[in-house]
Amino acid sequence: GSPTGAPFVAIACGSMHSVALHRDGTVVTWGDSSDGQWDDAPTCAGFVAIACGNCHSVALRDDGTVVIWGGHGYGQRNGAPSGTGFVAIACGNCHSVALRDDGTVV
Repeated sequence: GSPTGAPFVAIACGSMHSVALHRDGTVVTWGDSSDGQWDDAPTCAGFVAIACGNCHSVALRDDGTVVIWGGHGYGQRNGAPSGTGFVAIACGNCHSVALRDDGTVV
């Protein structure tokens, strides 16, 4: 299926799940949730960017913090960037990275 509640400003796809970022800063997830891809998704607002790995997802909040949910079979959530000051996020198959406002990558 497809998400409802447009307008969306960004989309991302994992192996068998998808995430959309709504204009109001909330995330909508759909597809497979065998690893919590949408069961564990955040329900609050304030997100400005999203990314998906194979079976996990990452979202960047407007306060510069990062939230990770979904699969954890390879430690995807163990290395979640902590603190504030993040300005960009990206996902690989089973890992994620975040860029800080000072140019460092975590």
